[in-house]
Amino acid sequence: MNTSGHSRGRTRLPSQRRAAGGLLAAASVVPALALSGWLIAGLPLLLLGWFRPLPMALLGGAAALLLCAYGLRRPRPAATPHRWATAATLAVAAGSGVFNGLLHGEQLIVRRDPSTYAQYAVWIARHGSLPIPLGDFGGPDPALRFDSMGFYSADGGIVPQFMAGPPMIHAIGHWLGGVPGLLLVPPVLGALAVLTVGGTAARLAGARWAPLAALVFAVCLPILYTSRTTFSEIPSLILLFGGMNLLLDARARLRASPPGTGVPSAALAGLAGLSFGLALLVRIDGLRDVLPVLAFAGVLVALRRTPRARPFPEGRLGAPLLTGLLVGGLWGFTGGYVLARPYLEYLSGSLVPLLAICAVVVVLTVAGAALAPRIAAGARRLPAAGWLPDAAAALVVLVMAGFAVRPWAQTVRRDAVTPEDRLTADFIEKTQIANGLVPDKSRLYYEHSLDWLFWYVGLPAVVLATVAAAVLTRRLTRGGLTRGGLTEGEEFGWLLPLAVIGWTTVTTLWRPAITPDHPFAARRLVPIVIPGLVLLAVWGLRWLTRRLARTRWFAARPARSRAAVAAGALLLAVPPAITSIGTAFTPVNRGEAAALAGLCRAIPANASVLVAERVTGDRLTQVLRGQCGLPTARVVYPRGSDVPRPADVWRLVEAVRRTGRLPVLLAAEPEQLMAYGPATRVMSLRTRQDERSLVDPPNGTWSLAIDVWMTMPIDQP
Repeated sequence: MNTSGHSRGRTRLPSQRRAAGGLLAAASVVPALALSGWLIAGLPLLLLGWFRPLPMALLGGAAALLLCAYGLRRPRPAATPHRWATAATLAVAAGSGVFNGLLHGEQLIVRRDPSTYAQYAVWIARHGSLPIPLGDFGGPDPALRFDSMGFYSADGGIVPQFMAGPPMIHAIGHWLGGVPGLLLVPPVLGALAVLTVGGTAARLAGARWAPLAALVFAVCLPILYTSRTTFSEIPSLILLFGGMNLLLDARARLRASPPGTGVPSAALAGLAGLSFGLALLVRIDGLRDVLPVLAFAGVLVALRRTPRARPFPEGRLGAPLLTGLLVGGLWGFTGGYVLARPYLEYLSGSLVPLLAICAVVVVLTVAGAALAPRIAAGARRLPAAGWLPDAAAALVVLVMAGFAVRPWAQTVRRDAVTPEDRLTADFIEKTQIANGLVPDKSRLYYEHSLDWLFWYVGLPAVVLATVAAAVLTRRLTRGGLTRGGLTEGEEFGWLLPLAVIGWTTVTTLWRPAITPDHPFAARRLVPIVIPGLVLLAVWGLRWLTRRLARTRWFAARPARSRAAVAAGALLLAVPPAITSIGTAFTPVNRGEAAALAGLCRAIPANASVLVAERVTGDRLTQVLRGQCGLPTARVVYPRGSDVPRPADVWRLVEAVRRTGRLPVLLAAEPEQLMAYGPATRVMSLRTRQDERSLVDPPNGTWSLAIDVWMTMPIDQP
């Protein structure tokens, strides 16, 4: 797909858009534009305590519509080419949404990250503000705890653990349909992610390849997994790949416009930067993912300032791309600092080095842009390095080969130092026992990270993606060494996607930074790694089949070329589908919504809840506050025990009575409440949960049982 055309007519499409098709090109940027507008308006309203349906419908809806209208304002195509490919891509996205919607999860009881996001969304959807108030329990008491799993005590209130972006998006579902509506937002986002990735494939490989990319992406187990419950990875993916689509469209529009009319393209590049930057408001890890965007913007600015024999119109996109990135990043950092400071402090061990790397990239980018003319003049005096393209391609292959042999050369371990590390180590040890492995709580299994890709994407896709990355790297390097070479061909369009995919893939595989049980750990691969490898693999299949078509044996028989494409498509689609089949048709955590609704009905409306047992306190403290609307606190328990001292419980019971409210005690077993009064079971949940596999791909689910008992204390004996 040639992107170097210089058509000046307004009725002709830029080459990338002709390939993508007008409808697919538009549909694959709308999700990122709409989410950007919603988040831009949502954060200030949440900070002001006004995150409510009417203000968000007016401001967030208007911002989303405005960005979509401006981002889609482009020449109308005379016809939409490859209509079958557009229809097939849309069908795959819609099928993905329906399938995951029918089999969506119900992770509401706080056990892992999805339920934390869900309860965060429930709270802001109902109350529109943070922090969460503590509630009146008759005054301060050293035996009172208001924090729980996923929720910190800070600044006289309770602060959710994560960034505010995903809950602001999931809150839409709660406003429209309560808890059931909230649980259907992830499948919708998953379908939009499939559409977004299909649009990226259409731009980079051609619209005919978009349905295959969408299908392979949609059937990967991590995509199914994160499209069924309230994770942050799918919204992050939409913003990141939507930003790529917008930037590719900005370049295509710029090169198809008359000289001196680049203002609309520059604005589109600014929207791309905004989408990239807002990924930080969704996941703080987005800072790592967008570092190549920062460097790329600097390259564009530098090339704009460098005297060239040929014009380089893309240089005009550098400044608006950088501006949008900084605005979106400012929103992300503001949301993190104001609303999630304890979470960022917890991540300081990895966040501080990442910020240092970011600072270095900023300095190098500014210096490179400022000194671009001198650097270019010096580079022209250097001898030609004809070996460099081949060396760059070889380096890509060697890096992947290094990850392949890593399990034989390294065993990644971590000694538990902090309380959080010790909890993770204990969790890994219990999971090892459940998996029939030798207990070793220091293991992290990160050396097997490439195996995770073999499980979820398949060996053929990984090999094809590696070949494609090597070929593209060689072409880009060769073009960079040729004066004016970067302005020609489709390869320059791959420069930023390849940089983002390569950087994030290598850093993620080296250090996933997540508890290594699957499918939970697979979420690390979702925002960039899996869609990136799928895009590269599809482009690699196109490159390989075109080379085969030029050989004598294939050129004489076109049917053979079509058979080769079909065989390659099967090699890409079948392996991930086989891995997914074991869990794709089994929804997890079903029944939690009904069980929690019953729990809320069982507790009197004028109650203040004291949770008198460790596990129940971890799981239900915020659920009772958010979904039941009840003041809730935990009673401190001594180290080595799961239940508090009776004297502390009785003291707090009397304090609650003095407030005029009814004290209610909850625990996991009736024996834990016998000292305070007769116990009644108010929850008996029997459901399925995700498997926790350490060395094999997950192929099933585990049972899960949760019981909750309640008593309303009688007078103290």
